[in-house]
Amino acid sequence: MKGNWVAYARGYVWVKLIGEGSERFVNAATKEKIDLWHISFTPARELTFGVSIPDFFRMRPLLRESGCRTRIISRHGLPFRLAKLARRKTFAVGMAAFVLALFVLSTLIWDVKVEGNSAIPEEKIRQAAKAEGIYGYQWSFRLGDAATLSQRLALRLPEAAWVGVDKRGTSITITVVESTKPEDKALEGPRHLVAKADAVVTRIVAENGRPKVERNDRVRKGDILISGILGDEKNSKHVVSKGKVMGLVWHEYRIESPLQSKTRNLTGETRERNYLIIGNRALQISGYGGEPFGQSQIRSTIEKARLWNKELPFGTMKEHELEVVEIGKKLTPSEAKEVGLAQARAELLAKAGKDATIKAENILHEQTENGKVKLTVLFEVEQSIEVERPIP
Repeated sequence: MKGNWVAYARGYVWVKLIGEGSERFVNAATKEKIDLWHISFTPARELTFGVSIPDFFRMRPLLRESGCRTRIISRHGLPFRLAKLARRKTFAVGMAAFVLALFVLSTLIWDVKVEGNSAIPEEKIRQAAKAEGIYGYQWSFRLGDAATLSQRLALRLPEAAWVGVDKRGTSITITVVESTKPEDKALEGPRHLVAKADAVVTRIVAENGRPKVERNDRVRKGDILISGILGDEKNSKHVVSKGKVMGLVWHEYRIESPLQSKTRNLTGETRERNYLIIGNRALQISGYGGEPFGQSQIRSTIEKARLWNKELPFGTMKEHELEVVEIGKKLTPSEAKEVGLAQARAELLAKAGKDATIKAENILHEQTENGKVKLTVLFEVEQSIEVERPIP
């Protein structure tokens, strides 16, 4: 019984025996079948041993007969633990309440996630899930098994090819696989492809329809490039012409580029402010004072409090105000000219389309006055020149 769970359940004590008749006591205890363990002598020749609580009370007649007395060194086991808890009722009640609250919270659904969906509105999926009892703060034991919930949600969402419900702990994940539908294509009527600008044709590829021009032909705006009419005057057929026609187009640009430029740079000086966020309101809690910088820019970071995977409506926000200075730079006429030409090229290519390339540029006029370089430039651009025109 030395230190095993039976001794712990019954309770036991470590005892020091005081008196001259220790040997008589041990012999009498053995005769009465009182279980003593770890019997040893201290340097002062005092006997120590362990004994269970029931046997401790059986020792009293033997102690009187041997002329000894006992002193309890330590107490162990479940009875003493319970007695100690009984003296601390508030602590015991608090522990029980904590265990009960933990059990209750673990039976609630705290978070519902929706994954794998792009076409079906998430709000519609959540409404269907709520109709089946799947929502936050729902009792977990009130929900059916995952397979049954999946079948019921699939019936409420006919647009979905498959619906899966995965329940893990206090969270539920709803996975929706959408059914694939063919794209709805608009009906196309018969049409020509005509020139949208005066140009010289450099390349023509006709996928459908009859080409009306060739490479190096000069065309004017509105001329037919690929016809949507096949056949002759007696036997003709109208089709949807398709193809690609590239041509050289000339664009004249007037550019004004200043000789003085300004750039905004950070100095490295910063100021920090902290806020407490509650709902859509922010309460400043540090970084008070006047405006330290003449010009600045602000960068903010927000951290919301979370309970498990659920975001709570409060948190903190940190603002970093960075000092900004404007630095002026004086350009030479050639530098200002290059800046203006680069900006014009970028605007021209963005307007002409992704397939456009600048083949040549000619400066027709250049003048410097009133702190600006003024240019008139003729750009030669190879670009797509076809545009659709319906056949009446």
